[in-house]
Amino acid sequence: MMFTIFSSLISVSQAQDPSQLSLDYYSKTCPAAQDIVKAEMECAVRDDPRNAATILRLHFHDCFVQGCDGSVLLDDTYSLQGEKEASQNANSLIGFDIVDKIKNQLESECPGVVSCADLLAIAARDAVLLVGGPYWDVPLGRKDSTTASFSAADTDLPAVNHGLVTLITKFLAKGLSVTDMVALVGAHTIGKARCVSFRDRIYGDFGTTSHSALTSELYLSSLKSTCPASGGDDEVSPIDNVTPTLFDNSFYHILLRGEGLLNSDQEMYSSLLGFETASLVQKYALDPIAFFNQFSDSMVKMGNITNLEGGEVRKNCRFVNS
Repeated sequence: MMFTIFSSLISVSQAQDPSQLSLDYYSKTCPAAQDIVKAEMECAVRDDPRNAATILRLHFHDCFVQGCDGSVLLDDTYSLQGEKEASQNANSLIGFDIVDKIKNQLESECPGVVSCADLLAIAARDAVLLVGGPYWDVPLGRKDSTTASFSAADTDLPAVNHGLVTLITKFLAKGLSVTDMVALVGAHTIGKARCVSFRDRIYGDFGTTSHSALTSELYLSSLKSTCPASGGDDEVSPIDNVTPTLFDNSFYHILLRGEGLLNSDQEMYSSLLGFETASLVQKYALDPIAFFNQFSDSMVKMGNITNLEGGEVRKNCRFVNS
């Protein structure tokens, strides 16, 4: 049974022929596409810097299930069960209204041309750039899936309570290396987490991994005031409490201090099995340029995970075309 599941993960994660994605895919059919996405993202991030992390997370959760095919955006209907209510997405993923706004602008300019999957890939890049992160060219030409997979969203996505071996296995199943994983998790430098996601950590081994310095004690006390031992599940805290709205390498410094908010993050440095991951955490903490370069490369690599079954260009990102 486990072999069957692992085999299915591998088959889903295989990318299509890279020639099907190109940097100039919309140069003739919708030359203004990337400018439209950028303008809408500028408005969204100006309204609330958290929107950068929101859109980036949507792209991650899309690519890890069936490939980068816009399946995470689909609403439930009488004939289709979407992924929004899966355990790793429910009460957690937001930003669908931002996607709707961008899609409406694209449809006004170039009806039926730009896929929702491509929209997300471009928006994620712009989101990072707008909060101080690196730029990368986004290969385009993805199709939107006409299906979603609630079950794959439950099984394929990494979770905050996963140990290091499980996390690595989930990334490898998508064709992403340990180096890719440590770099991509650096996206948490601009994220926020719900209390329910870090309660076990702060009432568990936080004190063991963190230094006993006064700053660590004050930080832990602050976290417990935000997230009580029971209740308050939807209260949020920045994953990077030092520069929460700036895309930088501060996240890795936090892991070096043993103060990672999420268990899955701290595992990369503190796990007894984390020889390679701990070395990478140290590298990115010391060298922000190395982090930026690897993050850009890994984002392109993740974005090239496509749905082998192809699909369509949805007119509305929430529903398949009729």
